[in-house]
Amino acid sequence: QVQLVESGGGPVQAGGSLRLSCTASGRTFSSSAMGWFRQAPGTGRDFVAVINWSGHSTNYADSVKGRFTISRDNAKNTVYMQMNSLKPEDTAVYLCGVSTKFIVPTMSRQYDYWGQGTQVTVSS
Repeated sequence: QVQLVESGGGPVQAGGSLRLSCTASGRTFSSSAMGWFRQAPGTGRDFVAVINWSGHSTNYADSVKGRFTISRDNAKNTVYMQMNSLKPEDTAVYLCGVSTKFIVPTMSRQYDYWGQGTQVTVSS
């Protein structure tokens, strides 16, 4: 059974930093893309960042470019996201996903597996 578990969220003041982690179990995803999405209350699941299987190709939402960095460790079946210069509008539940069919997918429907999410709350 595949399971994705996110961690690293929490409360932080504007301008601060957090590092999210997402570890997969149940199978190896070293040949799959892994991505981060976020969902604020009453809104849809928005793309944040994605990294291809090798880590050599990434893509970011315009709203986080220059502030967030996605990376992965295939030996640990884990994807990370370093979030710097956080803003109140970054407040959301952050979810990681795995896509087994697309290289750097940016749409939620392109993902096969999802974690439960970790809450990030940025106060001004």
